[in-house]
Amino acid sequence: MLASFSTVVADYDNTAHVEAIGCLMRDYSADVMGGGEPLTHEHCKRIAGELKRYGGAVTVLAFDSSEKAVGLATSLRSFSTFMLKPLLNLHDVYVDEGWRRRGVGAALLKESERVARELGCCKLTLEVLSNNHSAQSLYRRVGFEPYELSGEAGQALFWQKKIV
Repeated sequence: MLASFSTVVADYDNTAHVEAIGCLMRDYSADVMGGGEPLTHEHCKRIAGELKRYGGAVTVLAFDSSEKAVGLATSLRSFSTFMLKPLLNLHDVYVDEGWRRRGVGAALLKESERVARELGCCKLTLEVLSNNHSAQSLYRRVGFEPYELSGEAGQALFWQKKIV
């Protein structure tokens, strides 16, 4: 049976979209691949407004046929100094556990790519945890690959230094 869902670019002023983003981000944060510690309800209620205020964010939502939110992909605009063009970094990608392996993730990525092309971006980027093999498989299937400038320089690694 084919999964019945649709994708839409979120409107950060649409109450249903705001609620969907908050609920999905809470679920994502509770998942082991999202840190395993759910964000607070109050925090989740603020996410869409903060993304709107930031101004460089795009969220694609997936809804099932009953209008229940089942996935999201939030991207943040950045800039490539090498290509002299904008890029979109897929910052949060999450699909509800009951909807995984049903095409939702691929549809979210396809719509994110469509938006990136519309914005004149030169590429989509993302980071993925080394043990998230199912996500890596999806990303490879839709055309992503590990980033490297040249073989002798090696692959890029994503690092962080918390400053808060």
